[in-house]
Amino acid sequence: MRFIIILFLSCGVLTGSNAVAQQFYSISGTVKDHKGETLPGANVLLSGYQKGAVTDNQGKYLITQLKPGNYDILVQMIGFLPANVNVIVNNKSVVVDIIMKEHVNQLKEVVIRTDPYRKQRLEIFKANFIGTSPNAAKSKIINPDVIRFDYDRDTRILNASADEFIIVENKALGYRIKYLLKYFEKNDKLNLVMYYGYPSFEDLASSKSKQRQYKRTRDEAYLGSPQHFFSTLFDNTSKSGGFIINKMQGRPNPKKLPDSILSEKIKLFSQIAVRGASITANSKDSLAYYNRIKREPDSIDVLNRAGVLTDTLVKREMNNLRWINFTDKLYVIYTAEKEPKEYSKQASYKVNRPMDLASSQVSIIHQLKTPIAFYQNGLVFDPSSLLFEGYWGYEKVADMVPMDYISPR
Repeated sequence: MRFIIILFLSCGVLTGSNAVAQQFYSISGTVKDHKGETLPGANVLLSGYQKGAVTDNQGKYLITQLKPGNYDILVQMIGFLPANVNVIVNNKSVVVDIIMKEHVNQLKEVVIRTDPYRKQRLEIFKANFIGTSPNAAKSKIINPDVIRFDYDRDTRILNASADEFIIVENKALGYRIKYLLKYFEKNDKLNLVMYYGYPSFEDLASSKSKQRQYKRTRDEAYLGSPQHFFSTLFDNTSKSGGFIINKMQGRPNPKKLPDSILSEKIKLFSQIAVRGASITANSKDSLAYYNRIKREPDSIDVLNRAGVLTDTLVKREMNNLRWINFTDKLYVIYTAEKEPKEYSKQASYKVNRPMDLASSQVSIIHQLKTPIAFYQNGLVFDPSSLLFEGYWGYEKVADMVPMDYISPR
């Protein structure tokens, strides 16, 4: 089974009272270099959103129509390393000046080195970053040369990094995504993928008919997504939104014998094998049999089909913040859409399910930190507090929509 942690460090959360949340504010400031010189023409973006600005001749920028919240500002300028600054907007507009660092090429970046495995590693990165969904098939990394790879053969870990925005053109959803990658790791030993960064979105130029097509595909990407799920949890509408929440609970493995007995059996049949005797049990070699039993997990997951009530699962911290804290794992079923055929072919992502859920989208949430806090737009406050398995592990950057995407329902 493949597990994946996908951390999108993008915020746009609501804080304070409902009355305050209806007001809009702005973020403004000046972009400069380390010498204090202003930088006209710099792109200033909000991570996870379709909002942004370009600095004027004095290096000033202005982003308006913002609700109170916590935002990550991204800045892009040729000749400089991308910058990101976090800012909190409460009950007034905020002024933030940003200092850019020059992109000085190090000697190791100038020297051209042949990597015989680069093409292979790039394909692995694409599959685990963009994904393998139908939307991913219509997505492309425009500037793959900015990505660097490092592979440790002993740990079997592939790391990827980039000093510039990774630009993804998604012709399925109609987005051009600038992704400031902060971390990427694929651990083959643990069968775990983890990456996080700051994405920003802009629409691809398109005709009106193409825009309607994009809207349909975006709706499909949003519906059933983690963003949609946490948004319905916030509003206590998960059931009407098409979600069923069960639990996967750990139980002792009935096949697993006590370690003391297994050790005795393995020792006995190891000695017999040394003497050249042949002992079989149910037509299987006894030594191999007990070694296999020893490798069995101590516990197994059992699905509890009793529905989890959201009013007992979800706690209210303040007007615009909710949190959940649970034991075992949440088994989330989205019934409003069937799994696409492409997903059914991805055996490494599939999770066990009863026959009546054979075609439903099934995901499992592992809680890594306590608690999991989230906001009305579906944004999880600390993405590293959870881990996705199943369908949500399968969907990646090619299936993302902005945090300010307007829900179709």
